[in-house]
Amino acid sequence: MYRRVKDNFINSTSGRTLVMGIVIFVVAIVLIIRIFVLQIVRGEEALDNFTLSIQKERTINSTRGKIFDRNGNVLAYNELAYNVTMEDVYESGKGRNASLNDTLMKTIKIVESNGDRTIGDFGIIINEDNEFEFTQSDTRLKRFLADIYGRKVIGDLKYEEETSTPDDVMNYLCGYNKFGIGESTDPANPRDSFVIGKGYTKREMLKLVNIRYAMSLNSYQKFIPTVIATDVCEKTVATLMENSDSLLGIAIEENNIRKYNDSIYFSQIIGYTGKISEEELAEYNNMESGTELTKTVKPRNDYTLTDMVGKAGIERTMETYLQGVKGSETVYVDNLGKVIESKKLIDPQAGDDVYLTIDRDLQMAVYNILEQKLAGILVSKIQNIKEYNPPEGTAASKYIIPITDVYYALFNNSIVDISHLSAKDAGENEKLIYEAFLDKQSRVFDKLRAELNEVNTAYEDLSPEYQAYESFIVSMLVENGVIKDSEIDKKDETYLAWRVEETIGIGEYLKFLIANNYIDVTKISLDAQYSDSSEVFARLCDYIIERLGGSVSFSKRMYKYMIRNDEITGYQIIATLLEQDAISITAQEQNKFYSNVMSSYSFMLYLIQNLYITPGQLALDPYSASAVITDMEGDVLALVTYPSYDNNRLANTIDSDYYAKLQSDLSRPLWNYATQQRTAPGSTFKMVSATAGLEENIINTATQISCRGYFDRFENETYRCWIYPGGHGNLNVTGGIEHSCNSFFYEVGYKLSIDDNGSYDEDLGLERLKKYADMYGLTEKTGVEIEESEPDVSDEYPVLSAIGQGTNNFTTIGLARYVMTVANNGTCYNLTLLDRVDDHNGNLIMEYDPEIRNIVDLPSAYWNAIHTGMRRVVMSKSYYNNLGVNVAGKTGTAQENKKRADHALFVSYAPYENPQIAVATRIAFGYSSEFAANMTRDIYKYYFHLEDEDDIVTGTAEVPDADISGGD
Repeated sequence: MYRRVKDNFINSTSGRTLVMGIVIFVVAIVLIIRIFVLQIVRGEEALDNFTLSIQKERTINSTRGKIFDRNGNVLAYNELAYNVTMEDVYESGKGRNASLNDTLMKTIKIVESNGDRTIGDFGIIINEDNEFEFTQSDTRLKRFLADIYGRKVIGDLKYEEETSTPDDVMNYLCGYNKFGIGESTDPANPRDSFVIGKGYTKREMLKLVNIRYAMSLNSYQKFIPTVIATDVCEKTVATLMENSDSLLGIAIEENNIRKYNDSIYFSQIIGYTGKISEEELAEYNNMESGTELTKTVKPRNDYTLTDMVGKAGIERTMETYLQGVKGSETVYVDNLGKVIESKKLIDPQAGDDVYLTIDRDLQMAVYNILEQKLAGILVSKIQNIKEYNPPEGTAASKYIIPITDVYYALFNNSIVDISHLSAKDAGENEKLIYEAFLDKQSRVFDKLRAELNEVNTAYEDLSPEYQAYESFIVSMLVENGVIKDSEIDKKDETYLAWRVEETIGIGEYLKFLIANNYIDVTKISLDAQYSDSSEVFARLCDYIIERLGGSVSFSKRMYKYMIRNDEITGYQIIATLLEQDAISITAQEQNKFYSNVMSSYSFMLYLIQNLYITPGQLALDPYSASAVITDMEGDVLALVTYPSYDNNRLANTIDSDYYAKLQSDLSRPLWNYATQQRTAPGSTFKMVSATAGLEENIINTATQISCRGYFDRFENETYRCWIYPGGHGNLNVTGGIEHSCNSFFYEVGYKLSIDDNGSYDEDLGLERLKKYADMYGLTEKTGVEIEESEPDVSDEYPVLSAIGQGTNNFTTIGLARYVMTVANNGTCYNLTLLDRVDDHNGNLIMEYDPEIRNIVDLPSAYWNAIHTGMRRVVMSKSYYNNLGVNVAGKTGTAQENKKRADHALFVSYAPYENPQIAVATRIAFGYSSEFAANMTRDIYKYYFHLEDEDDIVTGTAEVPDADISGGD
């Protein structure tokens, strides 16, 4: 009976199916066993000869399009280079993280031993205090955190995720359940005994997180390797190949990387490339189907998480044009995801080439002019004194710089490497400075402990040095979240006694914070549940000293007072620069210093004079400047910001150490001073006010306004003209511009505010000024295809606004469009940096012509009055005499901070008779508008070939003439 049932079942359809399934299953088991046997007995070679393969499709990266200047000079291009890749062939299990991290650390050490570097695109860096720090803020930071915690949108972030600190993110990613960067102390219980970071330095942790996070973004397609180092040298390649047996998953591939010519001159325009983010992927792939080709967008949806895309500047703006079309190939991978065979199907197609309106040679020359002029101003302002406290009423243009401020700047902006002072190979003077520092630190910490615990001197009675130290302590506690600043009752008497009246000491203030639960004790490694206030205070004092001991920022403050108190000398500081090779000078030049042929003061000036130390490095006012040059139809010929940075070190993968240095640089080289910095325009705004007065029939070209040196229309306020206590007398509108008479334009601003009933109406005056500012394009961005700040037109005080004060704030490029519109008699263009786009075969795809925004329609008599006034401004400047081309322009001086020099501005055009170019120049905290005008003169010399280039761009500081230190 059993046999008959069995036979019937086997002969049935379902029976045959089941039997076949069993047979297939058994065969599969046999094959798998055979694979493992072959692997054990005959090694990997046998396994390679017998592998189950899976067919997959993968892409072949294309070549990115080039970027050229208007004359065809290459600014951005591609270069074939060796990249190190990591293919995730590690099986899951308890030992996966340890094995993977071990391989990566070995690879990192090999790469770095040859001067190469691994990727550094992760959104965290290590700052100068050896602390983790986010590289982004606001919405971008939240998007970064959403990616870290696997949230599709920012709104899905939990509170503790959204408020994560850099340490929180690192601990999360380094944890046992993520990348396992650390060690377990108990093998029997590895998860609970896991210590994050054990066995690794902070920098090693960050390097591993950079790579592991990049690999995690690729985890859904393991057969695609992750690039972990780009553009490595042949020695690195050879060493990695020699050690390939112990570096599972590591390989070398050839690929194109992005390179930039003359990078420091163009980085703020061109930007750089980097690995695509989740947000960028969604942006590019979510373009609506059927979207037409536009000025900056070429619709496509073929981006992947392995792509390199533009991160800033033209690289980002023109990304969809520059990005090529990928090719594809079929690959066969084994059961571990390892590629065992590939077959090419479709070749990639190169991206389009972008041509800019920028003139390369002009851009470079202007940058160099700005640098040498800034250096000249510095040299003229530095004096051999210890301190400078200007007497009350001293004009900002007369401020000077003590030599001690220069010495301190070498420490403050990290020209001197403080960390190397204690190194084993430190030089003689480095050691002397470090010994003096340790003595200083000991004395300062002793006194601070005494102030915290016993002495408790009122803040107002402290020396400026210890006021600086105690202010630093409180700011540090707020920044670290120890002081819960947002919860403090700002009206409390004790708070006001510390913050405003300065009548209590720091110890009393901290005890007040503890008593009112304004201290987060968890931040100082203390359990609030088991600690009374005295224990909290004692631990807080210890915490403060511990943190100060590891703070480079605090150390720099101590160096400031060591210099002022002669605890270290100028000779030692300069000798330290030489010992650290921080400056490159000849042996003969060094001998002038060491043999005392030149004093320390004179030698320091010599270094600045010859740009061995640049204004950008010192970050002393003035250290930044910008200039924008346009033609008369909206093309930007040069857009220069100083200082700048090397975008080659941010492209492809970020050099995290370099990026951290840029972030901490006090001169802000990542900031585009031409398109992002906004300041009051000062008297350069007066052509707007003149236009408003003329068009609103407040004045005509013959109207005379008397300047007595002051304006006293208001009962309780008097505004002075810059010429006070003198006066300009009677002036018409041309004279008002020529002499930059504040009194004239105060009166215009006042009369613009008088309504039909004869009453003063502030809003009416502001509305009228804004109307004419808008005509010159000052109410909107200019249209250039890189990041640009929104302008601010003044919304208070029409009388002051009429002379360019109030709340007026404009970019340099905004002022360039404004003066271009004045120069060409009223045609206001949206500016452009783009000339054309060609495909990779040289065929034209898109041509760009600046769009006319609006026309300022004024009678020719009005234009003549304004232009004549501007021409006379320049004629009054001796350094423009016999220039070879007639220039018209307007100076402007704008105060931002009473403790710092004023901003210096100059807007102009030339030739006066038939304008070809307009130029706007700004020196932030540049003392006098005359300096900006003098700087612009050399730009005209270069553009119109009025002198030999070598005589204009000398590579040395040009100390300004004595007669140009004034100005409005």
